[in-house]
Amino acid sequence: MNFLLDEIARATQRLAEAGISSPRTDAEELAAFVHGVRRDSLHTVSDAEFDALYWECVARREVREPLQHITGRAYFRYLELQVGPGVFVPRPETEIMVDWAITTLHAMDVADPLVVDLGTGSGAIAISIAQEVPRSRVHAVELDPKAAEWARHNVETTGHAGRVTVHLGDMHSAVPELNGRADLVISNPPYVPSAERDQVPPEVRQYDPQLALWSGQDGLDAVRGLTTTGARLLRPGGHMAIEHGDGQGIEMPRLFPESAGWRDVVNHKDLARRDRFVVMRRAESED
Repeated sequence: MNFLLDEIARATQRLAEAGISSPRTDAEELAAFVHGVRRDSLHTVSDAEFDALYWECVARREVREPLQHITGRAYFRYLELQVGPGVFVPRPETEIMVDWAITTLHAMDVADPLVVDLGTGSGAIAISIAQEVPRSRVHAVELDPKAAEWARHNVETTGHAGRVTVHLGDMHSAVPELNGRADLVISNPPYVPSAERDQVPPEVRQYDPQLALWSGQDGLDAVRGLTTTGARLLRPGGHMAIEHGDGQGIEMPRLFPESAGWRDVVNHKDLARRDRFVVMRRAESED
């Protein structure tokens, strides 16, 4: 039996006992990182090449340091992004919202769509849109200076510096020069209720930036602000997508009423069939 695969089995057991939700995947990702191969090529690592650094990485993960902080990378759609302390680690759930946004942009009768990503973090959403909607122009807004630096770095290393502009500023007041011009506004804002602080996994509570997590007692403070921000930035008929937490979808129609100029407010589910993001359209001028 391949020695590394045997060690991965041992690591999987240790991570499972530590409460890691995906112990086998994490054990394999750490092994691939340490040995410089892809996960599907782990069987090619010979016994002589086994690196004891693997067990140092397993020990770090065992005490709930995020996998992505250990490897320094996060995968999002077709991207490999660099992440670490000071930036929110992008989640797979957000990919579904981005897929909706990309499909919507392709369906628009707009040659060079203008997109605003509010609370960009690592830049995952903004860069994905720039990559998959080739003529789009994306403005990414981030309040946290450390996170903004991670976003700028990822924009540069993925080769999208000419298409994605990172702005340091508050999502609710930034880029006033784009008022009434955006074809699409998209955001994965903070939405964790402060009342649920003790229920959040250690990887999130201890390592993700606080600005990216908490948003008032019910978790909806940032989303409430986006009701006016979206209205400010969008052109008539423009679209907006906002990620939200479990159980918050029921509040969205009330926050984006027709009386405030919103149309077609619809919740979309994630792969676990839970409401995960809401989309809406700004009323046409003749509505």
